[in-house]
Amino acid sequence: MRRRLLAAATAAAAVVACAHPAAADMAHSTVVSPNPVDFTPHVLDGTVWSMAVVGDTVVVGGAFTKVTDAGRRNTFARKNLFAYGLRDGAIRNFAPQVDGAVYALAAGADGTVYAGGAFKTVNGAGQRGLTRLSLGGQRVSAFNARIGWGDVRAVQARGSRLYAAGTFQNINGVNRAGLARLSAATGAVDTGFDARLTAPGLTRTRVEHFDISPDGSKLIAVGALLRASGYDRTQIAMFDVSGSSAQLTSWYTDAYKPQCMKGFDTYLRQVKFSPDGSYFVVAATGRASSPDRLCDSAARFEAGGSGRHNPTWVQRTGGDSLYAVAVTGSAVYLGGHQRYFNNPYGTDAKGPGPGAVSRVGIGAVSPSTGRALSWNPTRKRGVGVRVFVATPEGLLVGSDTDQLGREYHGRIGMFPLR
Repeated sequence: MRRRLLAAATAAAAVVACAHPAAADMAHSTVVSPNPVDFTPHVLDGTVWSMAVVGDTVVVGGAFTKVTDAGRRNTFARKNLFAYGLRDGAIRNFAPQVDGAVYALAAGADGTVYAGGAFKTVNGAGQRGLTRLSLGGQRVSAFNARIGWGDVRAVQARGSRLYAAGTFQNINGVNRAGLARLSAATGAVDTGFDARLTAPGLTRTRVEHFDISPDGSKLIAVGALLRASGYDRTQIAMFDVSGSSAQLTSWYTDAYKPQCMKGFDTYLRQVKFSPDGSYFVVAATGRASSPDRLCDSAARFEAGGSGRHNPTWVQRTGGDSLYAVAVTGSAVYLGGHQRYFNNPYGTDAKGPGPGAVSRVGIGAVSPSTGRALSWNPTRKRGVGVRVFVATPEGLLVGSDTDQLGREYHGRIGMFPLR
């Protein structure tokens, strides 16, 4: 039966829609329902990598070619980008043409959205890796950023600034390894902002993901990096971005120095600040199981203080990858292709260890302890969840499979607030 969202949540959404898009996940007073709404459309092939909410519209990016409405009556050709109504699921007339996967989306001002990925052209015009689009699907020509090669894997807009991260080594001909700050209006590189990320001995410097604290003062980046601004920072680095330049903070951890399975230049996949900015959670892969390493785990770190930090808690899957995280204050949601939580002594080959609980493909843990909550909707595992977005209505999910909450949901869905 079609679920109706609470009027209070809808009213809250209207307020948020008028505000400038925030970086951190939205705070929720409770854990979302395990029963997804019935009105979201379905992506019929490929993978959903990214989602962003612009007003009352959800923009979806990934590597796909076809979508259908919730009732599966009408099928639409949509290559790597489409949009639908946040509260009714109606598929929008938004069909920009990009010739490669879209890995990242961020809401912009004036009803626009930034898209980053592996594309080289947008609506027939050359614009590699990064673009700005209207909700009508038009390319905003005044925004003219172009990466030299590689891709863009994460973007966030903050006021007049746009942050971008990925495998690129330059933007608009300006050298920037994996992380850059641009003009949100024109795409011009902020030449005073340089994180100076390097990865000596690795194939290339790469930022898999980053997040900005709710107050806009801190940026935490994860990926294939070993040094930042000349200092050792293995796979994770924090910057003060409140001013005109990128200032590396004294915050650091050695928790990600131990190697997981050989061949991983980084095993960190996503990071998110809490709604109050006091801590963040990192989701990781690694194809290894160990009670004393952070392979295939989620870990909370406190964002304050200086010097060396150790995890506040660690949630281990026992050898299955985590790719996505959302932090709402009431819960930390984790997605991947995991089978278990609370599983430090289990292994991928031998199965669960003592105390493990089944949490197939998706689950939630306590923000204070990291232990599994009872929330257990399940999903078809596939490769894994790639994106969560917390909204006033609930929790959006994007992945590569078609079962969510024991129902058919093609690669996207939303768990509503109770």
